[in-house]
Amino acid sequence: MTRFIYSTMLLLLAPLISIYLYQIRGKKNPGYRRHFSERFGQVDTNIPEGAIVVHCASVGEVLAAAPLIKKMQTRYPSHPLVITCNTPTGRAEVLKQFKGSVYTCYLPIDFAFSTRRFIKRLKPKLVVVLETELWPNLFHYANQHCCPVAVVNARLSEKSFRGYQKFSAISRNIMKNIKILASHNEEDASRFIALGLEESRVITTGSIKFDVTLSENDISKLSDIKSQLGDRPIWIAGSTHPGEHEQIIAVHQSLLTTIPSLLLIIAPRHPEQFDSVANLLRDANLKFSRRSLSFENNSEVLLADTLGELKFLYGCADIAFVGGSLIERGGHNPLEAAASSVGVLSGPSTYNFSHIYPQLRAMHGAIICLDKAELTAQLNTLLSSSNTAHKLGQNAHACLAKNQGAINRTLNIIDSLLEQ
Repeated sequence: MTRFIYSTMLLLLAPLISIYLYQIRGKKNPGYRRHFSERFGQVDTNIPEGAIVVHCASVGEVLAAAPLIKKMQTRYPSHPLVITCNTPTGRAEVLKQFKGSVYTCYLPIDFAFSTRRFIKRLKPKLVVVLETELWPNLFHYANQHCCPVAVVNARLSEKSFRGYQKFSAISRNIMKNIKILASHNEEDASRFIALGLEESRVITTGSIKFDVTLSENDISKLSDIKSQLGDRPIWIAGSTHPGEHEQIIAVHQSLLTTIPSLLLIIAPRHPEQFDSVANLLRDANLKFSRRSLSFENNSEVLLADTLGELKFLYGCADIAFVGGSLIERGGHNPLEAAASSVGVLSGPSTYNFSHIYPQLRAMHGAIICLDKAELTAQLNTLLSSSNTAHKLGQNAHACLAKNQGAINRTLNIIDSLLEQ
């Protein structure tokens, strides 16, 4: 009955959801208007039945899951893989990462008719969902068609936990349709159990985000970009948001007064922000180049207006600021910087990575700055002392290495489900 009420309310909102995706989001990013029928459970005829479906909400989840998915391709060669996502940028990243070796489509909106059509058409062998994408109808119809659902790399912040508690009946409905949940840590596990998930179905594996590594090709590309930028002090602000771009630009202007050769790499989180940030840089009278074009040596800022290059750009810097944290956004993944032994600075809002930042800070690989003034002061100190910045980066990498292994533990879980 609870799922029926949820489905009815969602159906009543269908016109608004459709207008929002097609008109509002589609105006900013035309990719939202393409493959629109997939939002309602339509599946391309070339996608085979009996696949393993792996759901990654957007770019961040695709990048985090890529090493896991690539190992799945090697480990289960007889099982086709379908990677679903919610956003055009996520879809583009799937194509970039896997170059046609997997199938991809949008996960349907969680209307009952959409998810029923999707599951009935694909008849998946297994549904693997990254992090906290908990969809009542998707899980219900997968379970109804004897398809196990595994939630991996699962995290649940205290804030999200309280939200799910307000809808305890539907939360219990979701939990009963999860076959196995692989959580980041015991704290996350306990929250899922409190929502109604059987304790026997929860396994603590750690976070697969710690398993980020740089391949030989990655190192080669990183070296090429470094040579383009030249031998000068560099800091990067990755995954920045509106309200944060302006603060980063102001910090950089302040730093230039004491370190005139300093280069800032600013990488907005969303592609639709690229032009807005370019306008902000012009208004600030800063000389800048765009990564999508040629780099000018006299640039004071490099605007990273490309997709999928952030881990390389982090590796070019002496110190990294990770965005979504000077505003109340919860932060973004600091481990791509740590993989290149680059130390991390962050604003105070890091609740999305509450399983990562405490460990980084405990091992002195990350520093939290309460505001842009403190960020400016920390950058001045670190950029003026290469040894201090280098030590911060070494500590960040040591934390990364210490916590690796979640991918293999997750593969063991998938093994057990495929054998059933």
